[in-house]
Amino acid sequence: MDKQQLSKDILKLVGGEENVDQVTHCMTRLRFNLNDNKKADKETLKNTPGVMGVMENGGQFQVIIGNDVPKVYNALVGNMSKGANAGSSTASTGPKQKRNPISALFDFISGVFTPILPAITGAGMIKGIVAILVAFGWLSDKSSTYVILSAIGDGAFYFLPIILAISAAKKLGSNMYIGAALAAGIMHPTITALLAEGNSSFAGIKVVAATYSSTVIPIVIAIWIAAYVEKAIDRITHSSVKLIVVPTVTLLIMVPLTLIAIGPLGSIIGNGMSGGIAWLFDNASILASILIGGTMSLLIITGMHYALLPIIVGSMTQFGYDFIIPLMLAANWAQAGGALGVGLRSKNGQTKSLAYSTSLTAFMGITEPAMYGVNMRYKKPFIAALIGGAIGGGFMGIVKVKAFVLTGLVGLPGLAAFISPSISTLIYGILGGFIAIASAALITYILGFQENNAPQAAATSASTETVTSTTTTTPAVTEETQAQDEQVFSPITGEVKPLSEVPDPAFSEEIMGKGFAIQPTEGRVVSPINGTVFSLSKSGHAIGLVSDTGAEMLIHIGIDTVKLKGQFFSPKVQAGTKVSVGDVLMEFDREEIEKAGYTTITPVIITNMHQYASIESAGRTTVKEQELLFTAKA
Repeated sequence: MDKQQLSKDILKLVGGEENVDQVTHCMTRLRFNLNDNKKADKETLKNTPGVMGVMENGGQFQVIIGNDVPKVYNALVGNMSKGANAGSSTASTGPKQKRNPISALFDFISGVFTPILPAITGAGMIKGIVAILVAFGWLSDKSSTYVILSAIGDGAFYFLPIILAISAAKKLGSNMYIGAALAAGIMHPTITALLAEGNSSFAGIKVVAATYSSTVIPIVIAIWIAAYVEKAIDRITHSSVKLIVVPTVTLLIMVPLTLIAIGPLGSIIGNGMSGGIAWLFDNASILASILIGGTMSLLIITGMHYALLPIIVGSMTQFGYDFIIPLMLAANWAQAGGALGVGLRSKNGQTKSLAYSTSLTAFMGITEPAMYGVNMRYKKPFIAALIGGAIGGGFMGIVKVKAFVLTGLVGLPGLAAFISPSISTLIYGILGGFIAIASAALITYILGFQENNAPQAAATSASTETVTSTTTTTPAVTEETQAQDEQVFSPITGEVKPLSEVPDPAFSEEIMGKGFAIQPTEGRVVSPINGTVFSLSKSGHAIGLVSDTGAEMLIHIGIDTVKLKGQFFSPKVQAGTKVSVGDVLMEFDREEIEKAGYTTITPVIITNMHQYASIESAGRTTVKEQELLFTAKA
């Protein structure tokens, strides 16, 4: 996959740089805050090679990429004149969309926590490694090596308020370094010692004792208020003294205010949330575990799982452990089990390969490829995965599996989170995870699924034309075949044109695939390959074929001709028809189509170009039916 080209395609299809207010990424998704989501071409994005899916959740426009998302993100930012925040100020061409408070809240939480995940993931993994070394007796907890490694692992969590302050300030559009200074002020060792003594005051006002290391809620609230204070001061301060006045006054107001009121209030909220979860698991652990384990994948789809991160961190800070991370493991491994069941049940080689590979990825803790690429596509495996997550979660609730560190990826690499002084928690955690896998795989295998939803050639243009099969058929190619050179003969008599001359970016920019276009001089389309018709649009303007050797093709007669609703088109085949080179597929009235105001230029493209190295032209400028047009080189 060409990351540079994919990033350019995505940027254009989300409405261009001027429509991007902000973009971040998580493990598998590009997360856009767009000025107007309606300007994004959602359907074409879904069918863009390299894009697994598109979603709108919590006010965000999310483009699902998979494991390569960091590379695509870096290429995307490199193509934007203002970097990841392009369009955040004057670039907008219109008012931003209004979002409801709930959507805005989830967007804020996601925007704050997504950028800091690498830091806390790395630190958490180090804590997990240290736990493993100590548990197996390979490292003494009295050694200086242990002390140093523990400090590396604990550092990001101890100073989490400073990291969060930077991220929250950036999200809110305030000065990140003023935010960091605010957090550093309340965490200064002198302040910490003063608060520990009790009976402290500032200008005669009592300062309530509170602990701020490793906390989340107090600093997030403080930075939210500080952003308004900073901007208000900035508005009323002369430009010549802003550099001195704005940070000075902001810190003088916000640090004492945080110590006196915001911090204690935030601590009460955070402790209340953690205590509530602890109470729930103490009094109804099985029910809570079944519910959370069974719905966690749904929370991930909506982006609401980010709302759990403050609770998880607070629970670990207050109690030293957390119950939610094990349930995330059950849900993630259940998605792996669903995909595994698809692989075991499917008779399609391509589907098996996709299912097994995405199952392994989910086993490692990255579920989106399995969830979107396999389980949700076939529907029943996704339902099986939800049930498997509930079953695995229920087991973990019975034996009260806990996580003791935050390791980022909740999968095989994150199992170290379950290591405690007793190895039994780890064993029960692994057992619960495998129960989730086995349950989901078995249910998927028993329920079965309809494989007609297998990946086919994309047939949607930038103008959102949709190729809809008139007849439901089974996939034309039932077993994966080794890619080999495919000769494509001309389906139409006319003048050969490069795709760049097609007045539709989905074709001209080769988003749909590669090949050539023909300007017809006759009104007939014949088969360019030996194979099967797998789709035929209701309007007759587009035909999808797959060759006997696996080449997937699209013949698209004219641009925007879907609007003719079948007028002037006369199909001679239907979906599922076996064809040979030269068999008549379609007749159309070229003159009448052009009189109606539509161009008849016809792209002839290979849509599964990932299986081919290049397209080699036959070198013709004009062509007749059944003459060689190009060769797809394997």
